Amino acid sequence: METKTKFSEFIKDFETTLHDLFHKENNINQLSLERGLPAEVLNKIMSKKPLSVAIPSEYGGRGGHVKECLEILSAASYESLSLSLTFGINIALFLEPVAKYAEAAVKPEIFNRFLKNQNMGGLMITEPDYGSDALNMKTFSQENDFGYSVKGSKHWQGLTGMADYWLIAARKTMANGDLARDVDFFIADNTKENQHIIVEEIYDNAGLYMIPYGLNTLDLEIPKNQRLIPETTGIKMMLDILHRSRLQFPGMGMGFIKRMLDEATQHCKNRMVGAGNLLAMDQVQFQLARIQSAFTLSSAMCLRSTEISGIENNLATNGLEANSMKTVVTDLMQESAQLLTQLSGASGYRLSHIGGRGIMDSRPFQIFEGSNEMLYSQISEMITRAMKKSKLSNLFEYLKTLDVTAESCEYFKKDLNFDIASSLSQRKLVDLGRVIARIVSVGYVLELQHKGFRKDLVDNCITMVQQEISGLFSSFHFDNTVKVIEDYSDNSAWSTFA
Repeated sequence: METKTKFSEFIKDFETTLHDLFHKENNINQLSLERGLPAEVLNKIMSKKPLSVAIPSEYGGRGGHVKECLEILSAASYESLSLSLTFGINIALFLEPVAKYAEAAVKPEIFNRFLKNQNMGGLMITEPDYGSDALNMKTFSQENDFGYSVKGSKHWQGLTGMADYWLIAARKTMANGDLARDVDFFIADNTKENQHIIVEEIYDNAGLYMIPYGLNTLDLEIPKNQRLIPETTGIKMMLDILHRSRLQFPGMGMGFIKRMLDEATQHCKNRMVGAGNLLAMDQVQFQLARIQSAFTLSSAMCLRSTEISGIENNLATNGLEANSMKTVVTDLMQESAQLLTQLSGASGYRLSHIGGRGIMDSRPFQIFEGSNEMLYSQISEMITRAMKKSKLSNLFEYLKTLDVTAESCEYFKKDLNFDIASSLSQRKLVDLGRVIARIVSVGYVLELQHKGFRKDLVDNCITMVQQEISGLFSSFHFDNTVKVIEDYSDNSAWSTFA
């Protein structure tokens, strides 16, 4: 059985299956432009039991090892970012939370259906009027003799209308009619009539065509044993789930960035310009080195994630690392796709080209599960609050005290050696967050080098990040308080001055 096979054989067989399906039996470029994935293609992929990597061994899975989960995500994203995100949703936003927080009585059937019937699951938090403001969600739950009534509206859930199971976030209705501040999560079995979620609309998402998104109406009756049991509070459980998901973004980024690098390098070797190929040009070398630096950074993040993001760890307080990984790797994914498209010339602008398509497919990664600007701002707020608490005002001196930045901050001492102002504007918080997230990421690269990763890739990567951070600090220190001029139309038509 696949779950008993050595992982090296398991992943090689999975990679071969994807390559054959997408390049021999079907055209991946055409499939990526269709809504959904044809059932026969999806069935062949799922027959390899890729989601078994996230299922505990006592239920017939491969054991939920983070390394295996990340390698599955990477293998999938090398061929299709949509497919990798489909797996990422199932693994980080359903299977791992169920394995950790669900009652023992409900786990056997759920895991068995994933292994035997190719079932899928997703997570519902976002609501039409409350996007990132999850704590003000209006979906509510009310306890009754049967279990819980759950009612509300959710949208932009990946796998809308496709998943068999859903984890649904809701707030408890209090005796006075108000909704509790804390959050509960319920498992809904979409195959059962009183737990079935009504899909009101399927959205016309601009990228990630294989994944359906939409608007859902909830009017459900959930049995008592299908409520997740938090270790402390529901909010901390939600943070643990979301942080674990963000820490596994590098798995999806890894394969995608490697594909961008391979495609770009191959194109530049083969594309002749005058007497030589594109590879001989200095600016092309710089652009390829940018993608290669992204490859090194995402590799380092994957190593770190395997060390800390297992379900045995509670990640509710790991916001600095979770936000840093999610923001930096998704920025790198988008930049790598942009660079490949630029290097590919006109051909990169075709929908059937993996670079042009990759721009649209990777763009939402910078938005969902917390927009990058919001997360960068949170990173800065974490650091500045901690600095005040420790009575340190010098940024370099403070970063020297943190395990994740103690070594890496030495490479940026010249830029970091200044006192942080007592209050920063939101735009400055975002700039500073970008810097700190990259310094955290370089810490991962140095750890990867200590494990034996090749030094030339590490050296190039650090140089690239040093240049980027130098530019970010230039923006941070520049005094820009410009506000939008709302009534700009008056006296601003150029043609009246011609």
